[in-house]
Order: sequence, then structure tokens, then C-alpha cells
Amino acid sequence: MSGATTSKSRGARVTQAAGLVVVFGLLLAATRLVPDARSVVGTVAGLGFLLLAGTLTSELAETVGLPHLSGYIVAGLVAGPHILHLIDHETVERLSPVNTLALALIALAGGSELRVSTLREVARSLSWAIFFQTLITFVVAAVTFFALSGFIPFATNMSLTAMMGVALLWGSIAITRSPSALLGILAQTQAKGPLATFSLAFVMLSDVVVILIVAFTIVLVRPLLDPGTGLSFTDLSVLGREIIGSVALGTTVGLALAGYLRVVGGKLLVVLLAMGVGLSELLRYIQFDALLTFLVAGFVVENMSDQGEKLLAAIERTGTVVFVIFFALAGAHLEVPVLVKLWPVALTLCTTRILATLGAARLSSHVAKDEPTIRKWGWSSLVSQAGLTLGLSLVIVRAFPQIGETFRSLAIAAVGINEIVGPILFKLGLDRAGETRRETVEHPVHATSPTHE
Repeated sequence: MSGATTSKSRGARVTQAAGLVVVFGLLLAATRLVPDARSVVGTVAGLGFLLLAGTLTSELAETVGLPHLSGYIVAGLVAGPHILHLIDHETVERLSPVNTLALALIALAGGSELRVSTLREVARSLSWAIFFQTLITFVVAAVTFFALSGFIPFATNMSLTAMMGVALLWGSIAITRSPSALLGILAQTQAKGPLATFSLAFVMLSDVVVILIVAFTIVLVRPLLDPGTGLSFTDLSVLGREIIGSVALGTTVGLALAGYLRVVGGKLLVVLLAMGVGLSELLRYIQFDALLTFLVAGFVVENMSDQGEKLLAAIERTGTVVFVIFFALAGAHLEVPVLVKLWPVALTLCTTRILATLGAARLSSHVAKDEPTIRKWGWSSLVSQAGLTLGLSLVIVRAFPQIGETFRSLAIAAVGINEIVGPILFKLGLDRAGETRRETVEHPVHATSPTHE
């Protein structure tokens, strides 16, 4: 029996590999033979290609123990503007609404997974973990950046105080994590257990902490980079209004969505699409935080009504396709030339960040007296970075134009490394902790899950 199963599995893998070669080959031939057609059918063809290629690559990645996300990212990276150029920059940009929808669904699903009872169970661990992870990772990242300043183009001619300011800015974005990567792994593996619960709660709650810290850092660093200016708390005032407004609107949206699920319950696909795209654009216009708004909405539905399971099921049905394209686009967005140019510095920064994350996790687990699973693998979900990091790096560059785009380019290079390595480490941790349901990993990524990544 096992032999038959193995033969069938091997045959299926060969078929998938052949299908992947055919898909890449057909699009490669089309773009080479009729290059002008790319601009006409680029968006539709790119959408279909990323979905098919990402799915096939993820299945093949599974054979060597890699998570599905890695397959999606690799497919987008290889097909993207910097390698085979099957998907050009214009197509990637035109598909950006998919990212908007995916991030909204990610936040809704993440909020729905944050149950008050669960948070109470891990409150002690969360408190110490957020404290030590924030403090240690921030300091180590800032010190490492300062030590490497001689190898960073824009930093070589800076004054000592200005360089200290830039190092603090780097430390602030080093503490960001990736909800999308975390939820993508949890969806694929259907993981249940202490590690999955702790990781979900930590990454979701830490996003709020990170946004506050970045805002404080910008205020404190401004006199270091602009000696003629003093401390200004205008940025903090704006941030406070944004957070309060996002929480209030998220609560309203959550109550309205819970009422709709109870009274109507139908056509949820249309509702989620309208919320994911339309409401996200409105939030951008009024300058509220979309991730926080949808996170609060999902939390309200789960904890203030009995409609949480219905919402998660609807997101799963809606997001199965969306998340494949989302991570494939993340791969296509990776700036390979930047990564090649800055990889020694970026790799050093990423390595020290991982070591700091590991050390902080061990220290916080010791203080909080966590169970062995959290002590050993609690750090594994904290390596991935994505959209939140890139978004905050853009905010920093806009606040301090004098540091140039090289700062953001370095952030992009670091995110590229962490985006590839992080999901692999988290899946390894879940596997070793015995929390994954191996019988379910043959299925595509679901949406209770998958950069403000």
C-alpha cells in the first residue's frame, strides 16, 4: 500500500513539475515572440500565470519541506521584472489592488483569531516577550547599523550625531514582523497548539507597538538629523488621532459586519471584496490605519458576537486565490539589483537581528516561565518581515529626505532576505513542536491567514 502511495505521489510531482515547465515556457515564448502583446494582456495573463505558477511551485517546494509561501514567492521572483521578465513592472503595479484586498482579509482573519480567552492564557508570556523583543532587537539592530555605517553609501559622510539618529531609525523598523507570513503558514499547516497561539497573539499585538515606537523615534531623531529643529510632538498628536480613529472605526465596522452576518449572511464574497478594496481606499483617504481598522473589526466580530466562525469560513473561501497571488506578487516586487548590491550589509543586519530575536525569546521565556515549546521555538515566527517594514521605511524616508533612497533600498534588501528565510524557520518550528497537521498540507493556502506587511 505504501509503495503505491509513494508511486502515485511521485507521479503527481512529476506531472506538477512538467506543468510548471510548460507554463513558464509558454509565457516565455509569448513574451519573446510577441513582446508588444505584454502591455495589452499583461494584467490578465499575469494574474493567471502567478496563480498557476505559484500553486505548482508551492506543491514542489513542499517535497523538500518548504512552506507554500516560499513556492509562491519563488515563482513571482523568477517570473518578475528582474529575472525572466515574464511579468513587467507595469503589470506588477496594476495588480496592486490584490495586495490591498489581501491585507484587509489578513487583518480581518487575524483579528478573528485573537480571542480574549486566548490572550488571557498567554498574557504573561506576551508582556515579557513584547518588552524584551522590542528592547533587545531595537538596540542590537541600531548598534549593528552604526557599526556598519562605513559600508553604507549614504552614511559615510554623515556626522556622528546624524549617524546615531539613522541607526535609531533602523532599530525601529528592525522590530517589525510580518502578519501575512505568519498567517500564511498557520493556514497551510492548520497548526494548533501553544506555539501557534503565542505567535499569532504576539505578531498581531506587536504591530500596534511598532507603529508607536516608530513615531516616537522619528520625533526624537529629528533634532539629530536637523540640528536647527527642536523636539516636536505634532507627529505624535497626528498618530494618536490616527490610532483612536482606526480603533473606533474598526469597532463600528466589526459591529456592522456581525449584524450583517447574523441577519443576512449571504453574498459574503461581495461584502468582503467591497470592504477589502473600497473601505481600504477610504481609510487611505482619511489617513486611518487600514491594518489596525480591520484587525479591530475582526476582533469585535469574534469576541462580541457568535459570528466569528462564519466570518473565518467566508474569508477562507474568498482568499484562497487571493493569497497565492499576494505572495507571488511579493516575490515579483523583490528588488534583485538592490539585493545584489547591498547583500553583504543586508545579510549582516538580518543575521544579527535573528540572533537578537533568538536571545530575546530565550530571556523572555525564562522570565515568564514559558513551557518548553515556547522556550525553544517561540522566536521562529518573529523573523519574517514584509509590507509593514517597507511602509514604515517609506514614512522614514519622507520624514528625512536627506538620508536618501538608499535607506529604503537597504530595508528592501533586508526584507527580501527575511521574507524568504522567515517562513521556512516558522514552519520548521511548528513541525518540530508537533503542532502541524501533516495530513492537511497538501491543500492550497487558505485565507485564515497569509508586505502593512
